[in-house]
Amino acid sequence: DLLPSDLIGSNVYNPSKNEFYIKKWPIFSNFVLADEINRAPSKVQSALLEAMAEKQVSIWDTTFKLEPPFIVLATQNPIEQEGTFNLPEAQLDRFLLKTVVDYPTESEELEILKNIQSIEKAELKTLFSKQDIFKIQDLVESIYVDENILSYIKDIVFYTRNKDSKISSYISYPVSPRASLSILKTCKALAFLQGRDFVIPEDVKEMAYPVLRHRLILNYEAMADGVLVDDIIKTILDNVVVK
Repeated sequence: DLLPSDLIGSNVYNPSKNEFYIKKWPIFSNFVLADEINRAPSKVQSALLEAMAEKQVSIWDTTFKLEPPFIVLATQNPIEQEGTFNLPEAQLDRFLLKTVVDYPTESEELEILKNIQSIEKAELKTLFSKQDIFKIQDLVESIYVDENILSYIKDIVFYTRNKDSKISSYISYPVSPRASLSILKTCKALAFLQGRDFVIPEDVKEMAYPVLRHRLILNYEAMADGVLVDDIIKTILDNVVVK
């Protein structure tokens, strides 16, 4: 029963002043967590499109810029399908990455059991301020990317659009320019995390999976043949090389 106005806000009437005012809701945060996002109706999911792409929200005749940094995190249960809605392709494309979270290992499961007893006593500590995040973003943006790496990213994206490729019979839609931009951004971030000021081909190969995983829409033929999206990405990387 969630409505788009419950997420972004609405025009609310104030009877004491006999006037309307804008009431802002959870979208006006730095970090928005949508738990099991596929349980929200399609209209509610679509309310995120403008916020995630343009970093702004329109309520009635007023447009509000969202305060940076603005990040949307979402979880999705791939097993239970009752009472869920498919995410629109346009919304999927606006998510930078898709990570598959598997079951914990034995040691991780044991660690969970140990920590659950003291979770109420845990204290949250500030790791970064907003200014720290902005500085890191500037550093990531300055990471060097060679022309050959840019061509490599372009070739990966265009391979999904090649009607004569080995994967063409398995995908419904090729990826959009957002995919190439996302690979570039995440490769820079990975290089930064690994202490490098330049991107290497291995960064592209590693980030291709989380960037393309939710953007490559498989058709019924792929499902019938048991082809997984990660298999498609591996085929792309096997057939595209750095020039």
